[in-house]
Amino acid sequence: MRKLLFIAVLLPILGGIGWWYFREQFITNYSPAFREYAYVTNGKSNTVSVIDLRTFALAKTLHVGSEPTGVAANSKRNEIYVVNSASNTVNVINAETNTVVATIGVQGKPYFIDVSSDGKRGYVANSGSSNVSVIDLEKRTVIANIRVGSAPGLARVSADGATVVVSNRNDNSVSLIDTKSLRVRTTLPVCKHPEDIAILPDSSKAFVSCSGSNQIASIQLKSAGPSAKEDHVLALIDVGRTPVSLTLKPDGGEMIVCNFDSDSISVIETGTDEVGNSQEIGQHPSRGVVTLDNSRLYVSNYGSNSVVVYDIDMGRRIGAPLNVGSHPDGLALTPDQNYLLVLGTESGDVTVIQKRTPHRTLETSEYSLMTLIPVGVQPNAIVVKAFMASGK
Repeated sequence: MRKLLFIAVLLPILGGIGWWYFREQFITNYSPAFREYAYVTNGKSNTVSVIDLRTFALAKTLHVGSEPTGVAANSKRNEIYVVNSASNTVNVINAETNTVVATIGVQGKPYFIDVSSDGKRGYVANSGSSNVSVIDLEKRTVIANIRVGSAPGLARVSADGATVVVSNRNDNSVSLIDTKSLRVRTTLPVCKHPEDIAILPDSSKAFVSCSGSNQIASIQLKSAGPSAKEDHVLALIDVGRTPVSLTLKPDGGEMIVCNFDSDSISVIETGTDEVGNSQEIGQHPSRGVVTLDNSRLYVSNYGSNSVVVYDIDMGRRIGAPLNVGSHPDGLALTPDQNYLLVLGTESGDVTVIQKRTPHRTLETSEYSLMTLIPVGVQPNAIVVKAFMASGK
């Protein structure tokens, strides 16, 4: 069925040109050293699927630790980091060879990793041991384990590298770590069950979603200079039921909240901490991603097996929902913004949606299904890495 669906959708797009011919022509447009991959963690297969985004084919399946969850790419090094929640480790993948080259032990039940913008450090919240492991990514070793609140779910580092924001789910607080001293400088009580975190590009504010109280905490981060400010909670912003994820526009001006049990999104003006717009978006929205030009939002609807396209400037949905795999969650855009990758957590696949300019009268939508790529069991997270191979 997948092959038939693939052929039926693709042939009209290509105007009768065969896929294999198209793929060969597509590849020749790249430098021989260019690489572009998507990495998908498969929680119940203990693997990472590597997808070649030049051909949209599965390139490799890598065996990693037990129950891999979070995955992150290093912007300065050709490396990918995979967090294994059941084996309490982080695997390092060399993106040039797509091999696992190191395993770093952390502590109890890690789920995510965040990498500093200079590519030197990784931060892992260990929910089972109530601390954050700080990893020197060049030496591939843990340099500190910092005690935080109870059951930290996520540790996210600011763009300036000065602060790590940690959401402590069991004690309804946020820990702010100073990265120079590797100490907690402030612990702030916030709302109930803090989880996801977003930090503005200028590192001035952080936002934390609280699924237990249907709120978003806005937090002023400590700054230096003549107008120096101390860490403090600015506001608790009421949104829909069970806010599960936060998606910032690249320019930082607005933030989109997926309200899982309200079937809606809330758009927050980050400068004023006010909800500018709320709209029904689909059944159980779980994740969002925004295009680099700040114009389009894609939302995965976990409960209706679809993705919705939302025009941020117009404040409304565009077209009909796009059908994808079962229980879609994680999303990623290719660097050229022309392809959306959607994880089907139950169907174990990645749906590739193409954005294009319609050329025919009957082509009413600018979006179409390009292909389905089988991966492992329970894909959890996805990250994209594009780079020029060194040839070493």
